[in-house]
Amino acid sequence: MKTAIVILNWNGKKLLKQFLPSIINFSNQEAEIYVADNASSDDSINFIKQNYPSVKIIQNSTNGGYAKGYNDALQHINADIYCLLNSDIEVTKNWLTPILASFKKDGNTAIIQPKILDFKDKTKFEYAGAGGGYVDLYGYPYCRGRLFNHLEADNGQYNDIADIFWASGACLFIRSKVYHQLNGFDEDYFAHQEEIDLCWRAQNEGFNIKYVGNSTVYHVGGATLNETNPHKTFLNFRNSLLNVVKNVPKQWFLFIIFSRLILDGIAGLKFLTELKPKHTLAILKAHFSFYVNFFKFLGKRKLLQKKANYNLHTSVIWQYFALGRKKFENLK
Repeated sequence: MKTAIVILNWNGKKLLKQFLPSIINFSNQEAEIYVADNASSDDSINFIKQNYPSVKIIQNSTNGGYAKGYNDALQHINADIYCLLNSDIEVTKNWLTPILASFKKDGNTAIIQPKILDFKDKTKFEYAGAGGGYVDLYGYPYCRGRLFNHLEADNGQYNDIADIFWASGACLFIRSKVYHQLNGFDEDYFAHQEEIDLCWRAQNEGFNIKYVGNSTVYHVGGATLNETNPHKTFLNFRNSLLNVVKNVPKQWFLFIIFSRLILDGIAGLKFLTELKPKHTLAILKAHFSFYVNFFKFLGKRKLLQKKANYNLHTSVIWQYFALGRKKFENLK
């Protein structure tokens, strides 16, 4: 299978200088490497040309965020498998081998994520994806190895191959034909949780999403927007609501929407008690943006098949905050 590793870049010369070497050293025998540049104003492109001439460059005309950036770039790449890789990831020796083997073994597997550990503390899972993602009853995402801000130590507990609900956009492998069948990412998301929507739509079309735990990468995380940035809070809350409107089966739709309005309100109050009013304001802005986009996304539902293949029996908020269950293995 022809594989293309595509790194989306925006003013990321420092990250490319730090992380491109591991990607080239451990990947160039099995994949072509591309940098898709989102109209950077630094000298990222000149740096690549001068130091890594084997890396192919695609220059997008605008910075359309993660979703549009990849949609624009992947139109120009001919490959069977796309690996969408953040610029702040260090890969490891033979990381591609088990993933490509999984694609070959199961033709219905459309999307795969490796194990994602924290670059800053390589003994722990990383926030963005960890050991593979899921969505609970109310549309809140969570991961094996990460519930909210609690990160598990990696003790080999997720060194497996498992069916998951969503794969992290920090390191996401997808069959090119499936990507284009789904019309890529929804550009209305701009950034954050668009990969959950993509995976949800893939499953609605009957494809499988898998986690391959014997492939490991290390992610810095927050290189573009760290967790203390209110804009990240805005995008996560708004886009999670948009996922619900767009993808939740109709029999659960109104119940989940009204429940989310209450739960997100409680989250806003929690931020106030933690003296983080900017994050409370970000949630309010997220809901306002959600209302503005509600009917647009309601229209998008009509284009999608609906299957109830997310967890209708688990409230990760209740289990985490009320019952004190901090690890994935303790969820019931």
